[in-house]
Amino acid sequence: MVTMGSAGKITAPCTEWHPIRQFLCYPGYDFALIVLNQPINDEEMFRDLWSIAKTRIAADGGANRVYDLNQKSLSKGDHLPSSAGKYINLDTIIGDLDSLSEQSRNFFTTSPAKCTIIHDPDQYSTDFTKAVRFVRKEFPGRDIVCMGGLGGRVDQGLSQIHHLYLFQTSPTYVDGRMFFLSGESLSFLLKAGKHRIHVREPNATVENFARMSGEPFAKYVGIIPIKEPSVITTKGLEWDVENWPTEFGGQMSTSNHVLPETKVVEVETTKDVLFTIALKQAAEGS
Repeated sequence: MVTMGSAGKITAPCTEWHPIRQFLCYPGYDFALIVLNQPINDEEMFRDLWSIAKTRIAADGGANRVYDLNQKSLSKGDHLPSSAGKYINLDTIIGDLDSLSEQSRNFFTTSPAKCTIIHDPDQYSTDFTKAVRFVRKEFPGRDIVCMGGLGGRVDQGLSQIHHLYLFQTSPTYVDGRMFFLSGESLSFLLKAGKHRIHVREPNATVENFARMSGEPFAKYVGIIPIKEPSVITTKGLEWDVENWPTEFGGQMSTSNHVLPETKVVEVETTKDVLFTIALKQAAEGS
């Protein structure tokens, strides 16, 4: 629980974030991968995540995106010995299934595929909502990585941010953490309190990864007060702030820079805020 000291300082425990370890398959950093129905622009990044995810779930038409990548891998001759393709091992497709193509349905329900399709006709929840609820029910406490997050239509992007708040009500992330990964950035929710985000791990063990490394992030950072105004203090950025009010219609920390020597970015916030950090593009190397 977040409490305030006599000087108005936040006294909540500090939350440590190790996203690099998460994406390099370190023990204790298991996650479920949810694929949304949006273009997958960075296949190497997707392949890295696909290979280490403990379970792989497509939110309705997200299965079409996986199917298309699988067919692409087959056409390039870049496939598994079974000739089924790289992405045959999708575990679950869930949603109202109005976007799922017949080709995808047939492919993922025909041996050697072993995918379960769950039809949930509820029109008062999105396919993404259904996918997250499925993970929360079947794999309690497991972290979730959403591939394709914050891309596509503006209303869909805002809905996805809404889910970060909807499914992370605990101040200690007891139900699991959620990450949105696009081809350009990683985004996640910082609950009110103190946070230490490890943005470089130069001694990380990297094996058989196409894109992930111990230093996958570019310099750009944003700290966005989506739900309500907040007061933030930062350390490790080019333009650090202290007890700095931030809100829509006021001042916001966007396009800030991680300093070259910074390994840990520290953020203290009085309210929940969205933290987003850019990914190095393939041409930039690791």
